[in-house]
Amino acid sequence: MKDELVIGLDSSTQSTKAIAWNATGKDIAVGKADIPLHNPRLDCFEQDPADWWSACITALKECVEQLKASGINPASIKSLAISNQRETIGFIGDDGEPTYPAIVWLDERSREQVATFSERYGAEEIHRITGRPPDLTPCLYRLQWMRENEPDIWEKTKHFVDVQSYLVKKLCGGEFRTGWISADPMGIIDMVSHTWSAPLLEALELDESRLSTLHAPGALLGTILPNIAKETGLPESLPIYAAGGDGQCAGLGTACITPNRAYINLGTAIVSGVWSPEYRYNTSWRTELAAQGEGYIFENCLRSGAFLLNWFVDQFVARGKADASVFDALEEAASKLPIGCDGLMIQPYFSGVMDPHWDTSARGVMIGLSGSHTEAHIYRAILEAITIDQVISTEDTETELGYKIDHFLAIGGGANSALWRQLLADASGKPVLVSQTIEASALGAGMIAAFGAGWYPSITDAATAMSGSTVEYKPNATNYARYRELLSIYRKLYGATAEINRDLVSFAAN
Repeated sequence: MKDELVIGLDSSTQSTKAIAWNATGKDIAVGKADIPLHNPRLDCFEQDPADWWSACITALKECVEQLKASGINPASIKSLAISNQRETIGFIGDDGEPTYPAIVWLDERSREQVATFSERYGAEEIHRITGRPPDLTPCLYRLQWMRENEPDIWEKTKHFVDVQSYLVKKLCGGEFRTGWISADPMGIIDMVSHTWSAPLLEALELDESRLSTLHAPGALLGTILPNIAKETGLPESLPIYAAGGDGQCAGLGTACITPNRAYINLGTAIVSGVWSPEYRYNTSWRTELAAQGEGYIFENCLRSGAFLLNWFVDQFVARGKADASVFDALEEAASKLPIGCDGLMIQPYFSGVMDPHWDTSARGVMIGLSGSHTEAHIYRAILEAITIDQVISTEDTETELGYKIDHFLAIGGGANSALWRQLLADASGKPVLVSQTIEASALGAGMIAAFGAGWYPSITDAATAMSGSTVEYKPNATNYARYRELLSIYRKLYGATAEINRDLVSFAAN
């Protein structure tokens, strides 16, 4: 085991990373490739599954080449597992080719189906079965949209697949198969039995044969094909073990295996979760199957995270994000501004809101804007809004759970931001730990691969051994008191604007 490696492949929304990990959780080589994201019309986000595949191959080849350049024999790679973007669904025909572009989790075209399907079936029953209140994000409602709006495509589609399932079939051949933790975010899994929900499939008129077979975390899904081994440089017959959803893998990668720690992924979306041994569902969170195969993750999710920062810079900052220095300049300027951005506040619901409001028509709001505000004010206001919203979600979760969460462990690209880290510590009053790797989703997949390779007796043991050290950032008591005042103002914003936003969404649709 000393000189052996495993690969955690993270196929996320905007890129794929293939990272070779050793038994202590140190990254030894990294390959990366971007994945295009298409926005063909208002509120629609799509991808080509062929881009998932090409990014996968490119990332794997680059990872292997880095190992060779370091004098490491690729034969030292013993297994692979995949972390993937959740709630993104592909439509595959009899010939194995897409019948329609994959619909990405950011997509909002199924807003009407969220309302009509949940009313017909029962919102509370959907919540009980799936752990999720009716919302735009699960694939359940996009499947219903497809049946109603593209009936010919619905009939031509032989398989409805998640990203992991698609990649595993391309890598290994055979049937479409996936892990629990990639399938359960689709919103059609029974969270107690860990099986496809027969009543929901019946309501969708969807036969289970058109879905992937389900496997527990760490189960062997197959071995890579000889031609793939030759193309990538990976060892022949390399085994692939079931992993899945990037959120749950991130929780595992941060050793979120006890109830007192909340991980927070400061990524495209802002996702935070806390582990529990028991199944519970509540409107303060959505419930996910845990990546270690035992227990559940109670997860808060804000759909517009770093995505919103990138959008602002691309659309409204003259240099755009093509200039690598633009974010550093904005962060430096924003760091010099006072808490509350001189009276500017933003509601970051640019793509609806999940917990705690579960409102598909919620939208972004900017309030308090004056001629004295600059782009740095807006940049900081976005960061403050995202952070305060997460603090409120965490506090609501603590209230329902009946105990306090001790600290956050921050991951994702946003964890590199000194300003963002300190905002989170100050606004929450909790220490923020930052892992030695921000690539927690890929590390979580690597932990599952390490278990599959026989390095550790359980996935939980792999998480304990490979999660590594952290750096702690403590809250400032004076700033915390000031943020409590700001938080009380922010809590009023949704109620004051919800009806207006619903009317505007309806107006735009007509």
